[in-house]
Amino acid sequence: MSTVPIRERVGERGFTLIETIVALALMGLVLSALASITAQWLPNWNRGLGRIQRSEVIGIALQRIAADLAAAEYVPANRDSRRPLFEGSELSVTFVRTALGPNTGPGLDLVRVGETTERHEFVTVRSRTRFAPLPSAASLSEQIHFSDPVVLLHAPYRLSFAYAGLDRIWKSTWSGADKLPSMIRLTIRDGGTERVLSVSTIAPVHVQVPSDCLQPDGKCSDKDTPDKNTPDDSANPPADARAGIANQGGTL
Repeated sequence: MSTVPIRERVGERGFTLIETIVALALMGLVLSALASITAQWLPNWNRGLGRIQRSEVIGIALQRIAADLAAAEYVPANRDSRRPLFEGSELSVTFVRTALGPNTGPGLDLVRVGETTERHEFVTVRSRTRFAPLPSAASLSEQIHFSDPVVLLHAPYRLSFAYAGLDRIWKSTWSGADKLPSMIRLTIRDGGTERVLSVSTIAPVHVQVPSDCLQPDGKCSDKDTPDKNTPDDSANPPADARAGIANQGGTL
């Protein structure tokens, strides 16, 4: 049995009031320092994370649009026309491609990618409809009613198009031509600052001539077939064309 007096054992237990106050004060200083440091780097971290997420969303949208454009088919509007059904402007493009989707059967789709307004904001939307031959005197806007809209880009980002043939001369429109464009430039701009983003790209179109020209006994005029002495650079755009986008703007 211990022989230490009760008073001495009681005096050795716990902390004094002063020690407790000092410990609390030190804890408060540490927490204040952590809060100050966190307040400095957390906003930058959030902005960086948001920038990465926006870049991923824009990159996925451009990949989807480029894949659609690359699959454009040389399909006339009807039997009376030899020109492909392709309407390209600065803010929209309409073309025919093989039907794609889980609920679509074999056949062709008429696809439109372009700007529209949603809740007073510009958005880039992909819409489609089943392709059917059009009457000779009918305009595209009067006869076609698109459905299944899918939003690809939201404000403040805006998408514009430019088109080039084998001559590599860029045009803001491509309509009523005898061939499909060989390259389509996709330019992403910040709607507020009009700054061109470096994620902009160039999409090659794999087909420029009718399928009849590819058959051994197909009959095509000289203007329907590409010059054998002229290399087809649609799959590999020239370096100056690829660099032209990056030189116009910065990063996100």
